[in-house]
Amino acid sequence: MPEVIGESQVVKIWQDCLPGRHDLQTDDGEPIEIVYPGRPNDDRGADLRDAVIATRRGLLKGDVEVHVRSSGWWAHHHHEDPAYNRVILHVVFWHDTAAPVNLEDGRQVPTLALQRCLVGRAEPAGLPRRRPVACRNGLTGRSERAGMVLDRAGEERFEARSAQFREALDCQEAGEALYGGVMEALGYSKNKPPMAELARRLPLKRLEAAASGVVTATGRLAAYQAWLLGTAGLLPSQRHGLHRNGSEGDAWVKTLEGIWGSAPEKDAMTEGDWHVFKVRPGNLPVRRLAAMGHLLRRYGKEGLLPGLVGGLENIRLEGGHREMEARLLVSAEGYWARNLDFGLPGGVGLPALLGRGRAAVIAVNVLLPFAAAWGCPRPGLARKARLIYRDYPALAENTLERHMGRQLGLGRRPVGTARRQQGLIHIYRTFCSQGRCEDCPLGGEQR
Repeated sequence: MPEVIGESQVVKIWQDCLPGRHDLQTDDGEPIEIVYPGRPNDDRGADLRDAVIATRRGLLKGDVEVHVRSSGWWAHHHHEDPAYNRVILHVVFWHDTAAPVNLEDGRQVPTLALQRCLVGRAEPAGLPRRRPVACRNGLTGRSERAGMVLDRAGEERFEARSAQFREALDCQEAGEALYGGVMEALGYSKNKPPMAELARRLPLKRLEAAASGVVTATGRLAAYQAWLLGTAGLLPSQRHGLHRNGSEGDAWVKTLEGIWGSAPEKDAMTEGDWHVFKVRPGNLPVRRLAAMGHLLRRYGKEGLLPGLVGGLENIRLEGGHREMEARLLVSAEGYWARNLDFGLPGGVGLPALLGRGRAAVIAVNVLLPFAAAWGCPRPGLARKARLIYRDYPALAENTLERHMGRQLGLGRRPVGTARRQQGLIHIYRTFCSQGRCEDCPLGGEQR
């Protein structure tokens, strides 16, 4: 092994060389086995997410942080950062300090030194033998069979999503349930929880009431955006420094601030509730909430529910997905055609407030499974929702799907539809990240 080694090489050893070995021991002598090494993290926190490790105490599930030397934990101040509180193991090449690895919440986690693991191969006692990760050799040459498995998994994810909406429909009106689902989807993975919290604090009925007495379309749009952004805690007056960047001089900002300033019974979140680290400017929560304001104005007369899923049973299957997306598209106009955020000019050609890519994700994850749930007494609606879903073209790949594609050795051909992409996500969350590799239907194709 070379004297000079980089962190990426340590990650590669962890992911490719250690799973399935029965001779691994942490710095405190505890035997462990890597059931699932996790996937690269594209957000704040540890290097790898959703790892599963077998120990004498059972399976541990969480994050793995990687350093070349164990002293890197303190050098990078991870012990002071709550983003690392999900870490279950510290993986290093050289163990150059005896100090325990402390998390911000006071707990300690063990360290695995790879140099020692690669030198000594004595097998410790105390762990039951497990089969190696079933997908380690990929599924090359089995694309047809893999596609069938992914289709089934995609159907299971769709039905699970529909079941969640049926539960929501049991305790709230259909319009509120759909509004909550769309709001959550506007948050992507990083801002789903705060979007859900915003929908809880600001129900659809309250939003509609806030704009009910406004005559003009522009006035209604301002009311919707002011209430959404104000309750989210994202107006310039609620954020540190933004009001000093010139945003207070814009007429639209003054209008929003004026509406929010006169709003009664405020229940606002704070800007600290939102995640903007590694979020593309076009995906900022401010722009997504501005988009929701446009949707509420667009469907103000008929309502959000009939506007987004009404008449779905009558649309043609061919091109039906385009019609679903068209109901959600919101171009950048007015203030948001010139600014990415408050006080942040964006130049020419700013991205849409809600473009086709995100519209497709919302259609697949929200509108169609919601329609299937809401359509239980309407067989035609539920049937059409499932048919559109089964033929829906592939969405833009996300990081989880790319990770699964590499892990399984899949090319683009087997994952050519949205249903199969959803199947990959379902398999990852149901089997990979739960350490259930032996039960995985894709792994079973190789045995």
